[in-house]
Amino acid sequence: MNKLNSKQKKILEDIFKEPAKSDILWKDIEKVLTALGAEISEGNGSRVRIYLNGVRAVFHRPHPVKLTDKGALKSMKRFLIEAGVRNVKI
Repeated sequence: MNKLNSKQKKILEDIFKEPAKSDILWKDIEKVLTALGAEISEGNGSRVRIYLNGVRAVFHRPHPVKLTDKGALKSMKRFLIEAGVRNVKI
């Protein structure tokens, strides 16, 4: 996880916050995933396929609003934990 810059570390920390935040941009989450080494590919429509540390998931890119809702953040948190990613403190 040392590939994350300070903004990405903050986003990752925000993903793990309880209660879930509601102001995280999806593009920032994708940047964190890329920095963690995830492979991201486009699916049908707004679907995004993510592969990280042997774990696969499919998410829906939010639209028209660019913010990620709390339910998607909880799913992302579960995915990251399953992929072996833990919360980081800055």
